[in-house]
Amino acid sequence: MKSLNQWFDEYAESHQNKTNQQIHFICVPVIFFSIVGLFMSINSDIISTTLNIHNPFIENWAALVLLILLIFYIRLSFNIFVKMLTFSIVCLVGNYFLGELVPLLPTSIILFVVAWVGQFYGHKLEGKKPSFFKDLQFLLIGPAWVFEKLLIKRAAV
Repeated sequence: MKSLNQWFDEYAESHQNKTNQQIHFICVPVIFFSIVGLFMSINSDIISTTLNIHNPFIENWAALVLLILLIFYIRLSFNIFVKMLTFSIVCLVGNYFLGELVPLLPTSIILFVVAWVGQFYGHKLEGKKPSFFKDLQFLLIGPAWVFEKLLIKRAAV
């Protein structure tokens, strides 16, 4: 398995353009958030009845998928795991409340599509294909890379 730095270095190769990076800083978290919303939109009666769970934040498919993804992150780095765990909780809570205001499934689909359009526009500016065309694991590296870059920038200010 590659180290976190190897993943980040390889991901950064196709994310050098400042505008593309700025687009990623917005679109990658939106895509992650919308995917959580999509999974939360799937009927989860089987989870709540099988596990006898009655908590709307964890009795959904998104919580199960995030748990699996978090195993990937903890194998890379405890620091990244904590950041992604925190963002995953924000996504679960945010999508729960978003679903109280608007229909979650169509809203998540719209966010997902708009954010991907932004991503591909950024890569058009960059002149390089998205990293996940090379390896699908980059779909998981992208959010970690964005949060790492954003937190480094914030600490430098």
